[in-house]
Amino acid sequence: MHKNDFAVTAPMGWNSYDYYDTTVTQAEVVANADFMSEKLKKSGWEYIVVDIEWYSNDAGTRRKEYQYIPFGDVQMDGYGRLQPSPKRFPSSADGSGFKWLADYVHEKGLKFGIHIMRGIPREAAHRHLPIYGSSYTADEAADAFSICGWNPDMYGVNDNAAGQAYYDSLIAMYADWGVDFIKCDDICDSWMYREPTYFSGWHETRMLHEAILKCGRPIVLSLSPGPAHVDKAWHYSEYANMWRITDDFWDNWVALKDMFTRCERWQDHVKKGCYPDCDMLPLGFLGRGFGQERQTNFTKDEQRTMLTLWCMFGSPLMLGCELTKLDDDTLALITDEKILGLLAEGRHGRQLVHNDKISVWINEPVNDKAVDKTSYIALFNLEDEEKTVKVDLSEYEVDSEKVLEYKIPAHGSVVVEL
Repeated sequence: MHKNDFAVTAPMGWNSYDYYDTTVTQAEVVANADFMSEKLKKSGWEYIVVDIEWYSNDAGTRRKEYQYIPFGDVQMDGYGRLQPSPKRFPSSADGSGFKWLADYVHEKGLKFGIHIMRGIPREAAHRHLPIYGSSYTADEAADAFSICGWNPDMYGVNDNAAGQAYYDSLIAMYADWGVDFIKCDDICDSWMYREPTYFSGWHETRMLHEAILKCGRPIVLSLSPGPAHVDKAWHYSEYANMWRITDDFWDNWVALKDMFTRCERWQDHVKKGCYPDCDMLPLGFLGRGFGQERQTNFTKDEQRTMLTLWCMFGSPLMLGCELTKLDDDTLALITDEKILGLLAEGRHGRQLVHNDKISVWINEPVNDKAVDKTSYIALFNLEDEEKTVKVDLSEYEVDSEKVLEYKIPAHGSVVVEL
């Protein structure tokens, strides 16, 4: 099984982080899965992803002090593999992990994903726990000199037989649970380790990829956090399906405006099965697990601009909101067939114009896999007031002599057919 035999288009789904932080529960995941199945599945949304600290029994209890509690109460099996907290995921109390929840999501016609930190639990290494299916122990797999600067749960994994045995056992367990998507953190970029041959555990990406190939289940591998390094694009595309091109993206216009530069930098690396990732879409209600529920700070025009850029570029789409609280306008936006259709197989996007005032993108069919043979142009007004955006396409490498001219609201966008 090659990694590009699945995820032939950019994955679309929901992730619990932007709303729940570290505290999401089984009931809340089920509610969001129900909503996606009923309201969004027909538009291509399919992944339900449980984000960070699902194994923590005390997550969120000291949120004013720590997002990730040092030496916290984590759920782990006898082989050093983290398990869902039965306090938050009661179906796991019998030792079956996420199997019940994954089965529930699959019965809804959706796919199930989880967040993991790269590495092996520090507690497993300290206790010299055995590695399932091998003669090795966790301390032999663990690299105590490789840590995460912002999460205290794990040591890195050594590039040795013990390390590979650990990852093999971990991914095999996830496959038994029915996991379809893994978001691995502290592996795409690191502010602690800058050496080009090491930082963030380059070898661990390869080891995870090899473990996925061995497990016999097609599992999408997504790498976080960003920004990814464009000079290492070959590495990401060799072993992963998605990789973050930005740090955590939130509902801030300055950050969104910066994404036009980031997307242009990565536009030539978007291909079947391999997707530079613009991060989650902070729409709707956000932030409850962070201490204050709020609606997105993006205006309606900014929300449309964000989704349009992500789709013109070809990024995966992950909603970070509480789905059950979506309003009609947001629901209409994220089921817009014209915009979502830009992600179809056989299409590619590139930026034609970019300055401080405007951006112009084209998304066009590039091979016979494209069902829609139409090319689309997106005009973006990056200024803080309504402006007329005008572009003469004859000046660019586009098969058109059209002059496009549209009055566009501040931070807004228009998509037109050629």
